[in-house]
Amino acid sequence: MALFLCLFFLLFSSASAACNQCVLAKAAFFGSDKALIGGACGYGPLALNFYAGHVAAALPPIFQNGVGCGACYQIRCKNTAVCNRAGTTIVVTDIHTDKTNTTDFVLSSRAFRAMALPGKDTQVLQLGITEVEYKRVPCVYKGQNLAFRVEEFSHPPNYLAIKILYQGGQTTISGAEVAAVGKPSNWIPMSRNYGAVWDTSKAPTGNLMFRFIIKSGIKNQYFVTNPVLPPNWKPGVIYNSKVQITNVALDGCTPCKPW
Repeated sequence: MALFLCLFFLLFSSASAACNQCVLAKAAFFGSDKALIGGACGYGPLALNFYAGHVAAALPPIFQNGVGCGACYQIRCKNTAVCNRAGTTIVVTDIHTDKTNTTDFVLSSRAFRAMALPGKDTQVLQLGITEVEYKRVPCVYKGQNLAFRVEEFSHPPNYLAIKILYQGGQTTISGAEVAAVGKPSNWIPMSRNYGAVWDTSKAPTGNLMFRFIIKSGIKNQYFVTNPVLPPNWKPGVIYNSKVQITNVALDGCTPCKPW
């Protein structure tokens, strides 16, 4: 079985600088995927398009006040009698406020079932809460570039709120700016409204492009899009870019052991 590379990331305050070894924890699942549609990241029904609906709510140290939105994790169940060795990839779309810290993730039922051996779906669901191991992995959206949904509460031409969709790679976005095409020196800062939603009340006019501060490992980098929004951008519309984030954190870690 192929080795997963050891990836550096900031996850827990008690281990803020360590290789991304497999973390032992527990996970549960939502009885209905509808519970994830109103997730704290703000993806809404679009969340069910991520990895065929293999999405999850995560504890606050993983959610990180919205910074963790869109992050991908490889997760597998430890019960070898009913679970496969590969597990599945999940995308963080919500916060899980478990005061007892019993479970790190609450998965969509389809993600939970994806951890099962062939024909063992029902048995896996009957576990309810199960021991798992997981680690951060890059998100890969085949044939899908970074996209931006202009939120309904945007008010052209000045107040612009965007939702970041299909964020690839293994990065966190810590800052966002917008500028009119042809005026790259006039970047307007945006603020995280909540989750994956960023906004500004000073949006420039004309064709718009975005610049993000992304972190993969210990380095901050700028990531600039092509012109994405037209001058007459409209609330409720998704605009696709021609670029995708592919950065991963490879900070000299040795390979992790096979699962």
